[in-house]
Parts: sequence; C-alpha cells; structure tokens
Amino acid sequence: MKNLPDKTVERLCQYRRSLNNQLAAGKTHIFSHEIANLLHITSVQVRRDIMLIGHSGTLRKGYDIKEMVKLIGKIIDTKEGQRIAVIGMGNIGKAFIHYLYEKRSKLKVVASFDVNPDKIDKTYADVYCYHLDRLKEIIQKEDIKIGIITTPPMVAPEVCENLVTAGIKGILNFTPKPLSVPDEVYLEEYDMITSLEKVAFFVKHNE
Repeated sequence: MKNLPDKTVERLCQYRRSLNNQLAAGKTHIFSHEIANLLHITSVQVRRDIMLIGHSGTLRKGYDIKEMVKLIGKIIDTKEGQRIAVIGMGNIGKAFIHYLYEKRSKLKVVASFDVNPDKIDKTYADVYCYHLDRLKEIIQKEDIKIGIITTPPMVAPEVCENLVTAGIKGILNFTPKPLSVPDEVYLEEYDMITSLEKVAFFVKHNE
C-alpha cells in the first residue's frame, strides 16, 4: 500500500468520512454508485480504488461499510497514531487544533509554536504554545512527525527548513508560499486563494 497514488489516498480518506456518516445513519452496505454520488465522482473510479486496496463486495448487497471503514483505517492510520505540531497560532492554526482535538483520535496535535508573546506559554484545546526558538527541541522530545504551517507566507520557507532539520517527515503548508523539501519528506500544499479563485471562475461561467 506504500505506493498508492496521492489522489487515491485522498479519495480513501473521503470515502471513510462518507462511509462513517452512512454507518451513523444506520446503513450497513453500500454500492459503488452510491459512494460515487456522495463524492461526485464516477462509480468506475470508486471500484478501481476499492480494488487497489483489496476489498470486494457482493452483487446483491454491495460493500460492507463497517469492513471497508476498518480496512481504510488500517491503510491510512498507524496503530499508535501520529503526533503533530502546528506552527503559527493565528485563526487557522487554532482552528486546526480544535478540529483535530474533537474529530481525529489517530492524529494528535501535541505542540504549537509562535513568536507572538501574547500567544506563547498559553494552552489551546490542551495544546501548549512554545516560542518558535524551541521548535527543534520540542519536535524531537515529543517525537513529532508532522508539521502544519499556518504562518505568514514570508516566513514559511524558513519554518519549513527548520522542520526538516528537526526531523519532520510530513508537512502541510497552509500558506500561499510554495515550499521545497527533500525527497524523504512528504509535502502537501493548500492555497485557499487559488481554491476560491477556481470556484469564482466556475460561478462566472455558469451564470
């Protein structure tokens, strides 16, 4: 499963969220076209992804939702969970901490960092905020493997470099500043402005 394509892994996470919602609604089995409708993709794509992870359903009942959620969990999650640091305690950083605190037990934010004296030495949803100068020390002490960057764009490259030096293996960049990392570090970049402009484009052409 190590070589699953990025987009497949992304869809598997989306499948799990949707399937958990279906379980909560009392549904036990589901067909590929139903999953496709939930995510606005094709049923062919759904079947292809599910075949890649070695799961199968029946013609009469479809896929067992509970079994599929369990299998996706084995592929996506680690048994002991993953420890995360948030760098930049503005509104986005705080939102990440609160969301993960409530939703994802396998993804745990254990430290946050900032340079603003008003934010340092405070706790947000049980997560302590350290001065950025202590980044390497705390990441190594807490065995943190994932960093979320929500700083102002101009400091993001330096923060990224420091995270890599500290031993971080995965980075989610939530700034519009493109970053570069070594091959052994996984980088995911999300630019809200670009996403909003994309939405605006389709709204413009659908009016």
